[in-house]
Amino acid sequence: MAAVATLVDVVAVRAGRPAAAWRRHLAYELATRPVDDVWMLTGAAVAAAVGVWLIVLALTPGQRRWLPLRSPAGCPRLRAFVDRDGAAVLLRDAAMRVPGVGAAHVLAGRHRIKARAEVRFREPRQVKDDLTAVLAEERDRLALARPPRIAVRTRRRTR
Repeated sequence: MAAVATLVDVVAVRAGRPAAAWRRHLAYELATRPVDDVWMLTGAAVAAAVGVWLIVLALTPGQRRWLPLRSPAGCPRLRAFVDRDGAAVLLRDAAMRVPGVGAAHVLAGRHRIKARAEVRFREPRQVKDDLTAVLAEERDRLALARPPRIAVRTRRRTR
């Protein structure tokens, strides 16, 4: 709120209006107080602590490793998450159940599920269609709040 008030006042000053009374008073106090004043040191310490806190918040990862799940109909405030690596393992296990898939690698992102599969037998196009359907079914079973799209790549095993 203080930043918005300061920004509005700065814009008003740039537009030719006089500065707000609170800002003129603050500028006068900052210009006339000595640097070793208790209030100046306290304000500097608070500003430094807020700065360190903002840097720590900027560097922490947050919930990027988690995928939010859909809330039940009766409990909109209830929140649950699933680990992206755990979701990828569930999707890989589902991919391995598709006939013709010899090996599968699945990455679960926030916006996209990337699946790569090696085809041992059957047509790669048929395997890709079946794999896409199985992964979509498993993704829907996970009940994610924002279901990611599915990208599947298949290749025939060369050995």
